[in-house]
Amino acid sequence: MHHLSRRNAVSLLPLIAAFVLATPSSMLAQQEVPLAIKGYDAVAYFDAGKPTLGLAEIEYEHDGLRYRFASAEHRELFKRNPASYAPQFGNYCAMALAKGLLVIADPQHWLIHDGKLYVFGSPPPAGPVLFQKELTANIAKANQNRTLIIKH
Repeated sequence: MHHLSRRNAVSLLPLIAAFVLATPSSMLAQQEVPLAIKGYDAVAYFDAGKPTLGLAEIEYEHDGLRYRFASAEHRELFKRNPASYAPQFGNYCAMALAKGLLVIADPQHWLIHDGKLYVFGSPPPAGPVLFQKELTANIAKANQNRTLIIKH
């Protein structure tokens, strides 16, 4: 039995090698680029007014993240002006960043203020509600702590 399993393993090696060589480099590159906001469509927050999952077939890479979109139209809008749609702190919670912490955001908790998207790691009364209590100061603190994202 041991002899058969070793022979089977050896016979699989060419198949494994062929699969790796046949995998397009674009697919391998996409796997290395992190997914933005857990695959939610950044434009949908503005257009539909709610979190909407994007499709794997409709992606665009920006600023080291892979964004997914619910429609090709949303992708085109994002491509034309990513600064208008991308979350202000990428995948990180704006409130945590204001406190000097890095917390991955949950795209279900969000806020649009002054045409900018902010995502948060916690639901109300934390997250967006807490952030709004001292909005201007929290935005300033989060921007000051932006270097934490770069170091990460």
